[in-house]
Amino acid sequence: MGKEQPLTSIYKLLETLFQLNHILHLLLFLIGLSLGTIATLYLKSFTFTLQASLHSPSPPPPLPLPPPSNETSNYTSTVSLKEISLSLMHNMSDEELIRSASNSSMVPRMEEYVPKVAFMFMTMGPLPLAPLWEKFFQGFQGLYTIYVHPHPSFNDSSIPESSVFYGRRIPSQEVQWGTISMIDAERRLLSAALLHFSNQRFVLLSESCIPLFNFTTVYDYLMRSNLSFIGSFDDPRKPGRGRYNPQMQPQITLSDWRKGSQWFAAHRDLAIRIVSDLKYYRIFKELCRPPCFSDEFYLPTMVRILYPEMNSNRSLTWVDWSRGGPHPGKFGGGEITDEFLNQIRFGSECSYNGKVTSVCALFARKFLPNALEPLLRVAPLVLGFDP
Repeated sequence: MGKEQPLTSIYKLLETLFQLNHILHLLLFLIGLSLGTIATLYLKSFTFTLQASLHSPSPPPPLPLPPPSNETSNYTSTVSLKEISLSLMHNMSDEELIRSASNSSMVPRMEEYVPKVAFMFMTMGPLPLAPLWEKFFQGFQGLYTIYVHPHPSFNDSSIPESSVFYGRRIPSQEVQWGTISMIDAERRLLSAALLHFSNQRFVLLSESCIPLFNFTTVYDYLMRSNLSFIGSFDDPRKPGRGRYNPQMQPQITLSDWRKGSQWFAAHRDLAIRIVSDLKYYRIFKELCRPPCFSDEFYLPTMVRILYPEMNSNRSLTWVDWSRGGPHPGKFGGGEITDEFLNQIRFGSECSYNGKVTSVCALFARKFLPNALEPLLRVAPLVLGFDP
C-alpha cells in the first residue's frame, strides 16, 4: 500500500500535465486561427484595393473653364494658371514657324486653361494709339496675348517695361503694301500666336485701329461666336472681278473669286487651316500682283473655296470707303465726337449667331495720332473703359 500511493500521485501528475498540454495546444490553435483570419482579411483587403487601383478608370481631366456669362463685370487680373513659356523671338525660318503652328499636335495642350484672344498688330513702327489700347487691356491680364510685327528696322527700346506691348515683338520682315509680303506677315503673326494653345481667337489689327467697345464686350463677342469674321463678297466691278487672273484656273475660277477686308478675327481651327494652306498661297504669290492685291483677295477667296461654313463673310473692323479713292478715309482729333463713335458702333445691322444685332464692328480704322487725346477723353463714357 505504501508503494501504490506514490505511483498514484505520479499518475495524477502526468494526467494533469497531459490535460495542460491539450489546453496549451488548444490555445495555440486558437491564437493561430485568429492570426490567420486577420491575415486573410488583410490580404483580401489589400488585393481588392490593388485591383481597384489597376482596373478602375482614371478620373477625367478638368474641363476648360467656360466663357464668362453675360454678367461679365467681375473679370479679374488674378489668373494664375500655367501658360506655355515660349519666347516670341526665335531663329526659325518662316517655313519652320508655319510648320510648327500648322501641326497642332506639336502644341502642348493644358488640361486647364483660360481661353485667350490673340491681338496681332501689323505695324510700320510705333503704335501712336498705344495709350488707348493700354486702357482697353487694363485689368484683364490672363485673357489676352499681344503680338507685334513691326518693320525690322524699328527700334522699340523706348517701350517701357510697364507697357502691355513690352516684349511682344515677333521676328519680322519688310512689308510692302499690296504685295504677298502682307500675307506673309499675317502668317507669321498667326503662327506665332498658334504656338500658345490658350489662344483661341485671333484678331489682326494695325497701328491706326481703335477698339469701339470695352474689353469685356469684345471678349464675349469673339468667344461666343460660332463663326470667324473674314470679309468675303463678290464684287462685280473692275476693282473686284476685274482683278481676277484667268491663269488661276482650274484651281480658282471667276465664280470662286472674292474680295474683302484684310483685317479679320478667326477661330483657332480656321487659323490653323489658314497657315497650313500652301496650294492657294502659291497661286496668289505667282499670279496675283498689282493691280491684284493679295491682302484683298487671298483670304476671302481661299476661305470661300475651302471653309465657307466656318465664316460669317464680314469683318469686325469698320472702315470708311465713302470718300472714294484707293484708300479709306482717315480721322483726326477734330472728328472724334460721341455721335461719330456711336454711329460707328450702332449704325448698322448684321447677323450674329443667327440673330440680328446692331453691334457689327468691334474695331475701327484709320485713326491718326492726333485723335488719341480726344479718344482718351471720351473712352470712359462712350467706349465703357474704366476711368
